[in-house]
Amino acid sequence: MSLFHWTPDHVARIATTPHPRAPLIAPGAVARALPGLDMWDHWPVLEEDGGFAEIAGGLLVITLAASILPDPESRHGLARLQLLHRTAEGAWRDLGPLLPQGFSPGSREWSGCAVVDPTHRRLTLHFTAAGRRDEAVLGFEQRLFVTEARLSLVDGVPRLEGWTSPEETLRPDGIDYVVDLQGGGGVGTIKAFRDPYLFRDPATGTDYLLFAGSSARVDSPWNGVIGLGTQVEGGWRLDPPIVSAVGLNNELERPHALVHQGRTYLFWSTQAKVFAEGGPIGPTGLYGLVGESITGPWRPINGSGLVFGNPEAAPFQAYSWQVLPDLSVWGFADLIGLAAPPATVEEARAAFAGTAAPVLRLALDDDRARLID
Repeated sequence: MSLFHWTPDHVARIATTPHPRAPLIAPGAVARALPGLDMWDHWPVLEEDGGFAEIAGGLLVITLAASILPDPESRHGLARLQLLHRTAEGAWRDLGPLLPQGFSPGSREWSGCAVVDPTHRRLTLHFTAAGRRDEAVLGFEQRLFVTEARLSLVDGVPRLEGWTSPEETLRPDGIDYVVDLQGGGGVGTIKAFRDPYLFRDPATGTDYLLFAGSSARVDSPWNGVIGLGTQVEGGWRLDPPIVSAVGLNNELERPHALVHQGRTYLFWSTQAKVFAEGGPIGPTGLYGLVGESITGPWRPINGSGLVFGNPEAAPFQAYSWQVLPDLSVWGFADLIGLAAPPATVEEARAAFAGTAAPVLRLALDDDRARLID
């Protein structure tokens, strides 16, 4: 297994070489998929091999959602998983909360992934439980769980029932991964053990879990890593990280992987504000590596790792991207039309779109990536 060190030297190349920028999203150009709710991180339910799972003529989509509050940053403390159906015509149908009330082991639910079995009768959900159920003060403990449900169609509408008791898959060990996840308690400062993503190696059939983690091997506020777990007989084995941003960046969020033209591509999202002080800073964007397998060795895409960034005129317009099997890229529309951080809560609320961003499309050629129309 190969550890890739993402370094300041890689990120410094961004300033000296041309790199893709996402198209500008005009204010008012995106419509809410969930009236009355903010939505942000969202992902389609996939087949076990990573392909699209067509269900009821469309895609089942899971999203983080919360009631619309005066401060959009408050949504993280209320996040619940919501189920949607994305029809072939592009319409969104709200199917309600994904999990029953009081089911989650956490005080809120953060990102993960979901797959269906080949018969489309069972769905497996990997998710992050943040905090503890019924805690008096919101904590930042993050635990990775898996649960399954029966999938059926009732009058053509997907329905999930009979969720199994959540089972914890991986736990931080205090050796490779930080156990104390509180950080400073502010956005961008907490430590990570979240965002599980299931990847099946087509060459071996082995299932892996990718996740966002924090290194326990250094005393630095910038200790983001991408962790790995391997499914073994009887459960999951925690492995050492496969990507380290120690000294460079605090959060390598929502890591995920796919195979394209025989190569394995690993992607993650990060924000400009979580790069180390005093060093080179990349834009808020999608980053990635390419390798021969999920265990490496790895090379940075476009020389720096940057696949694309938000436009310079709107550096906060979108986030939390996922590259899908057809190389379409989903993300959520964040702060639209702002060239600088919002000065007030009111400005943040007015700019926060809280819905799906326009879908982008990538072209990949070995270790080069570009956006295409």
